[in-house]
Amino acid sequence: MDAQTPAIEFRNVSVSFDEHQVLNDISFKLEHGEMILLTGVSGSGKSVLLRVAMGLLKPDSGRIFIEGKEIQKLDETELIAMRGGLMGMVFQEDSLFTGLPVYENAAYRLEEHGWSDEEIEGAVAEVLRFVGLDGEEDKFPEELSGGMKRRLEIARALIGWPRIMLFDEPTMSLDPIAALKVLDLIVRARDMNHISSLYVTKKIHEFDHLASPKTKVMVLLDGSVVFRGSVDEFKASDLPAIKELVTLDPYDHRRDPYFSDPWDKHRLPKETIL
Repeated sequence: MDAQTPAIEFRNVSVSFDEHQVLNDISFKLEHGEMILLTGVSGSGKSVLLRVAMGLLKPDSGRIFIEGKEIQKLDETELIAMRGGLMGMVFQEDSLFTGLPVYENAAYRLEEHGWSDEEIEGAVAEVLRFVGLDGEEDKFPEELSGGMKRRLEIARALIGWPRIMLFDEPTMSLDPIAALKVLDLIVRARDMNHISSLYVTKKIHEFDHLASPKTKVMVLLDGSVVFRGSVDEFKASDLPAIKELVTLDPYDHRRDPYFSDPWDKHRLPKETIL
């Protein structure tokens, strides 16, 4: 891996469904260790962009590179290997296997890619401990709370510690305490393993928690990039598209549970409410 080569690069990427253009001439680079907070109103193309980055959708035009490899030139076997070893994704919708216990859900991706039983056992133990689900290996998804299910989704995506992570609104429908736990896991995984990540959200109040010197914001509107800059530059912007995003969240989040430092040693190791 060349440190000078971006983790992800889009060059003039466009996608249409029938006559509707969803992504319009998108170009950007996600550098190694960088996090891009991808936001915009519903229908602006955020989730489609993630699926194109994973090779789950093919663009009508443009080129996409993952660590320098043009994914349109990869065959299906090579794409599956890339997703299994290099990239992980937490989908917006529930994607757990309801008929498999926690252990098997977490292990599934490694089993698909030929890891040995011993390697899988060690990796599952490590990632379940990281997300606070150690001791829950035999439970089925229906026995887990909403917050625990989302942490299992994250564990399944993080297992094997891929270098690139894609998050599609991972805190959607979670209560503030459960959402905070998920944000903490994402920050810790990013910083401990220098993960490069695209993080889709409409929750502008999450930006402060996810901000770091390597965090950028990118705003989509009608499938086009209308803003790219730091979190502070986003806050100071007078762009109508950004003002609309802020007004879409009228709730006062000042009373939400919030810790400016996810590494705060005084916090409880686990929130039992989850």
